Amino acid sequence: MSNNSNVYIKHARYGKDLVRIMRVYKEGNVQHCTELTVRLLLEGDINTSYTKADNSVIVTTDTCKNTVNVVAKRSDNVDNIEVFGQEITEHVLKQYAHISGAFVDIIKHKWTRLIVDGKPHPHSFVRDGEDIQTASIQHYRAGDQINITSGLDKLLVLKTTGSAFHGFYTDEYTTLVPTWDRIFSTSVDAKWTFVSKSRSTLRSVDFKAIHAGVKQITCDTFAKDDSASVQATLYLMQQQILAKYPAVADISYSLPNKHYVGVDMSKLNIDNAGKNTSVYHPQADPSGLITAVAGRKSSKL
Repeated sequence: MSNNSNVYIKHARYGKDLVRIMRVYKEGNVQHCTELTVRLLLEGDINTSYTKADNSVIVTTDTCKNTVNVVAKRSDNVDNIEVFGQEITEHVLKQYAHISGAFVDIIKHKWTRLIVDGKPHPHSFVRDGEDIQTASIQHYRAGDQINITSGLDKLLVLKTTGSAFHGFYTDEYTTLVPTWDRIFSTSVDAKWTFVSKSRSTLRSVDFKAIHAGVKQITCDTFAKDDSASVQATLYLMQQQILAKYPAVADISYSLPNKHYVGVDMSKLNIDNAGKNTSVYHPQADPSGLITAVAGRKSSKL
């Protein structure tokens, strides 16, 4: 048998994933609903559970699930996922002295109130898109430090003109033809972090307004920009978001370029090329992937 005395746990976390909750709030005859998928992970003085088979330090993953449900029942902030995530981490660190960090990842699924007979219906909703809001909360006992990352994901957008791509680097391996007019489509994945790590300061941040603003700026810029490239449009979005929201420290985008290629009809004696292109084939793969993280330069005193 080999000697494993030199093996040690460098880092460990555990918890419960895919905790699904639907929270309903009743306000007179009007009801509100929020559907979330939550992951709660813990770290701390737990290494002996791995190295010594010592289960006494394990807060069970079932307890993690129950924690999410109980905090959701008590909370008025489930719809505000960054605040709800902080409430979960605060509960964990208060309840379990040997846990040094709590980590929550939340997906907020989309439910939009139905309009019936021209009026918002009091208790009926529709999923009118697959885009989701996300939040990641990292809460450390040391210094009571909180790191929050918010996100917008799976926002599918497309425009049929107002996009070009030419002047790119060419060599003997280049086959792409320059274009001055093309379909531009992408599935937006945006994430942004916050300047403050302070619990009290973060509680005063209007996370919901920033979520809505990032989505609006993303959509408006996508539609209005006469795009020279995905890269240029992406950076324009980042500039506007950082200018509008001083609480945001940095903003990242991951934009897959969903290609729509004109169908070659030349063998059918039909001109479907250049300015006459009107029938396209949606190309599943391969696809371009454009990413960037933008932040502010440090001010010079």
